[in-house]
Amino acid sequence: MVVVSRNRAAQLRRCLASIEASAGRSTFQVIVVDNGSTDGAARIDDDFPNVQMIRLPKNFGLTKALNLGWRAADAEYVLFLHDDTELDPAAIDSLAGVLAANPDAAAACPLLVDAEGKPLPQFGTLPPTGEWRPATSTTGDPVPVEFPRGAALMVRVYFIKAIRQIDDRYGQFGSDADLAAEIRRASRKILLVPAARVRHEGRYAYTTLERADFLLARAVFLGKYYGFGAGLQARMASIFGPLAGFRLGELKYTISGQKIDGTQQ
Repeated sequence: MVVVSRNRAAQLRRCLASIEASAGRSTFQVIVVDNGSTDGAARIDDDFPNVQMIRLPKNFGLTKALNLGWRAADAEYVLFLHDDTELDPAAIDSLAGVLAANPDAAAACPLLVDAEGKPLPQFGTLPPTGEWRPATSTTGDPVPVEFPRGAALMVRVYFIKAIRQIDDRYGQFGSDADLAAEIRRASRKILLVPAARVRHEGRYAYTTLERADFLLARAVFLGKYYGFGAGLQARMASIFGPLAGFRLGELKYTISGQKIDGTQQ
């Protein structure tokens, strides 16, 4: 299991507490990749001695953190989690059981719910638009889905090894869409497991750099899966869209192609 965190110590603490209360806790490894936190989150393992912490000196973005995390894991499956999630006790066992019973599935996702147990917007379309809708199946057997958001996703490790890694041209956004597209290209499935529930806090406001990062990620995705022309068109849209909207801070990053970690595409 890989939890990526940055400057959300309180949420991370709740996430890890829910993991510790999970069924079969002694049978799985927990790795936290801290993306340069300054709020004390990087030292939270003092209170969770069974957690392995990877501390990064700065924010390298979600994608690089995920790659560092799964490479450090020693397991057949890896559950990627955001730090603002809390798991029901049976969620991990449910997801692993579904993958064990469905060899044609490369990944499985739980149902994301709010504090009251209501389904949250969780599913998007490919290519990604940044818009999400809630699940239509909230009970019953697992069902195939095209593109679940990456707040909670269990993936077969051998599948990630087969594609070498999650494409690290993405920064904070794009890794979940890329995994979904790779799974689809391999004619494998992603299964939603309604019986597995994970509460997700989520965010509804993003920084200027994060908004730019999404636009750049979309251009990478389109270029990779739909051809050079589609990628170039999206790259130009990432510049002219902020320009037309007078979002000058966003424009600065999209012109330079700057990702979350400061590198450029």
